[in-house]
Amino acid sequence: MTGNPAHPLKASAQTRNLWRRMGYRLLPGDGFSYVLHLRPAEWPIMVAHTVLGFVLAVGLVPFLHRERWGAAALAVAIWVVCLNGGTLALNSVFDQDEGDIGYLRSPPAPPAHLLAFSLGLLVAGQLLAFLLPLGYAAIYAVCFAMSVAYSVPPFRFKAVAGVDWVINMWGFGTFTPYAGWAASGRPLDLVHGLVLLGFCPLFASFYPLTQIYQFEEDARRGDRTLALILGLRLSLVVAIAAMALAFVLFFVAAVLGYAGVWQWLGLIVALAAWLRVLVPWYRRREAMTPDDHQQGFYAALTAWAITDVAVLIAFAL
Repeated sequence: MTGNPAHPLKASAQTRNLWRRMGYRLLPGDGFSYVLHLRPAEWPIMVAHTVLGFVLAVGLVPFLHRERWGAAALAVAIWVVCLNGGTLALNSVFDQDEGDIGYLRSPPAPPAHLLAFSLGLLVAGQLLAFLLPLGYAAIYAVCFAMSVAYSVPPFRFKAVAGVDWVINMWGFGTFTPYAGWAASGRPLDLVHGLVLLGFCPLFASFYPLTQIYQFEEDARRGDRTLALILGLRLSLVVAIAAMALAFVLFFVAAVLGYAGVWQWLGLIVALAAWLRVLVPWYRRREAMTPDDHQQGFYAALTAWAITDVAVLIAFAL
């Protein structure tokens, strides 16, 4: 497929929308496919979640002063493009997906040198990480190792139900905002430690939602993902329970941090946003199509964004 530009699936991937048509004009051949497999559609989410940790560390008002932006921008660029983009491109090398995947619809065939490209990004990010405080470089190294173990045989923990879940709940949930925090150089305190820890079960809730709409393709490929092992009903039960645990941790942090009325209101709105997504999804689960489940996944992304804003209001003002 990679070597045949006339292949209908490849042609569809390259001409799906104006963004892709422009990209393939600027980077002809398979050039723009390298960019797409970094899944830039996820970058705003990763940027927000990484910046969240930095702002929690320095405070929202001090962050607005431009002298803080240099370290934050470098930390975000390394984490989002090199680590996250490199990880997702590495994942594409071994998945060989043809159907929609997270943050990339109608994926192009993986280009010939995607493995070297993804590993090059990951290594470059590790080297650049040493320009920042040691805590940042250390957490990058941990996530680099997790990324390789997640995607690459013989480990390929992505296909080991439960292990894939643990890697993602820590890697994206807690370690990503901690990387932003570590880039500030500030030591971590108890209240903010609980906040960062709360994102671990929150991503434990979110992760099965990324797999439900891919049941058929994962089963055909033989990947025993967490959601496939649990099944539809139990996946959603786990998602609701993990989300509830996350908000328990946020609420405990709010009590210890003496949060005010507006801070509590923000957290309650965020909790309501998650309930608005997960409870109807659970009730309608058997009647939903894969496209419906995919829309549920994107609705959960919105709830996550609302949570990030609520946490900033509660713990960074």
